[in-house]
Order: sequence, then C-alpha cells, then structure tokens
Amino acid sequence: MFQIGEFSKICQVSVKTLHHYDKIGLLAPAEVDPRTGYRYYQLEQINTMNYIQRLKRYGFSLDEIQSILAISDHNELRLRLRQQKERLKHEQQEMAIILNELQKHISIFERTGDIMTYQKSYVVEVKNSPAMNVLTNRAIMGVDEFGKYYGTLFERVPKEQVTPTGLNGARYYDEEFNHESSDVEVFIGIKEKEKADVVMEPCECAMTVHHGGYSTLSEAYGAVVSWMIENGYEYAGAPFDLYIKTQFDSLSPEDWETEVYFPIRKKQMTTVN
Repeated sequence: MFQIGEFSKICQVSVKTLHHYDKIGLLAPAEVDPRTGYRYYQLEQINTMNYIQRLKRYGFSLDEIQSILAISDHNELRLRLRQQKERLKHEQQEMAIILNELQKHISIFERTGDIMTYQKSYVVEVKNSPAMNVLTNRAIMGVDEFGKYYGTLFERVPKEQVTPTGLNGARYYDEEFNHESSDVEVFIGIKEKEKADVVMEPCECAMTVHHGGYSTLSEAYGAVVSWMIENGYEYAGAPFDLYIKTQFDSLSPEDWETEVYFPIRKKQMTTVN
C-alpha cells in the first residue's frame, strides 16, 4: 500500500488532483484510515492512474474517462477510441487552417499596419438571390451536425429520383446564434420543381462572397450587417449561405467560396411632428 504522497510521486500527479478524483468518484483510495484520515492506494491502482492520464492526453474529459473506465466490452472500447481519433484529426485539420489564417493575418498587418484589414476585404452588393428548388431539412442543430442532416437529404436523391444542381446551402432562423443549438434549415438544390420541398423565389439581398473556412464566416456576416446599417436597410427574412466551392471540389479551405445572402428592404423613414 502507498500513502497518497508516495502514490502522487510515483504517478506524477498532484495530491490535489488525487483528492479531486476521489471527490468525483474517478479514482478512490483503496483504504482510508478512519482514525487519521490517511489515504492509501494499492499497487494495481498505478495502472489505473496511468490509464486515466493517457486518456486525458487523448483529449477525453473526466466525465468521459469515468464512463470509459466502466466499459468492459472490447468492441465498445475500440469504438470510443476510434471516435476520439477522428475528433482529434478534425481538430488537427482545424488547427492547420487557423495557423494558415494567422500567418496571412500577420503578413497583411506587417504590410499595411492595419490589424483589421481582413474585415475590410468584403465587397457587399445588392442583388437578387437565385431561384432554387430545394430539398430541405430544418431542425434545432449544432454547427458540427450539419453533415448528418445533409446526409439524410442526399439519401433522398436516388429514392425520389431527383437531379441535384450542386447548389447547396443553409438558412438561419434564430435571432441569436448558438454554435451548439440553432434553428437551421440545410438544403440541396434540385432541378425538378414539382418534387421540391420548397421553391426559394428570388429576393432582394445584400450579398457578399466569403473566401476560406467556415469558422470565419462571422466576418462576412459582420461586413454585410454593417453595410446594411450604413445604407439604410433592414432584415426582410432569414439569411442564408450558398456553398459555391467546398472541400468536395478537392480544394483546400483557403480556396472555399461561400456566398452570404441577407434578404433586405429599405427602412421606412419616420417623421417627427
């Protein structure tokens, strides 16, 4: 048996952390002296502690680790580890995109002396949105779930014998944006008007083009909204994106192209008596 200090030194983890793990039920001492309150750990718990530390390195939260420790089925364990591997790969790809954006930002800043130059690169124009026949899937969803909802739409294509136009997008209905849970309608364009869920008629919009990954789309939205305020326009419907060039065109994120549309109308002038 090891006292908590000795166990802490062996496992390279602080006593404070061991107290916390005990409190949340992740790793309790094998024995607690009722008279002195001293905590003791068994030899076998070194392996458990090392397993916990390795799972932390893999990016699992303490709650996730606690659930993993309770899993005895090898197939389920394998699935959880593979899912985490995919999540880490996605984060690695996202980090590569961020590093590339940062390098470009630094280069522009060093050349111009303006830290906000990227915000001024958007050209906003008034134009009618394209007419589109679309299959739609509207739900309360997180941004990371878009792929799942698009998947159900593409499954309908052969079943319903429709012809995709290649013009896909997403429309946003909430007044406030929540990355984890928003009222979003994803859609794919089709040629057959009679088989469409919705026919999106052309409407007057403030429109701009965003180049790059989706994580910086907010910069395009900010540019459009600022332009609307400066030019006396207001919202006339839910904004939407059209994905013109994407990863499915075998392009790197900096070459992706997204058209951003905000339906608009001129603000009514109020008169003061």
